[in-house]
Amino acid sequence: MARKKASIDFEQSLADLQTLVERLENGELSLEDSLTAFEQGISLTRDCQAALVQAEQKVQVLLERDGELKAEPFDAEQAE
Repeated sequence: MARKKASIDFEQSLADLQTLVERLENGELSLEDSLTAFEQGISLTRDCQAALVQAEQKVQVLLERDGELKAEPFDAEQAE
């Protein structure tokens, strides 16, 4: 169940980041609120980047065969 939670956290962080960007782009926030939103955005960005790095590492481990990493192209149509 930890995988499901990590996925939800990533998706939620990404949605929160998008909301923050939209609020900042509207230009209706005060300077102080803009700085606070920017700080939150930086934190969310780092969380998302860490989750993506972790996912990439897991994929590499799964693709490793006989001690040798073999890159395989991802076929989105086949994954569905």
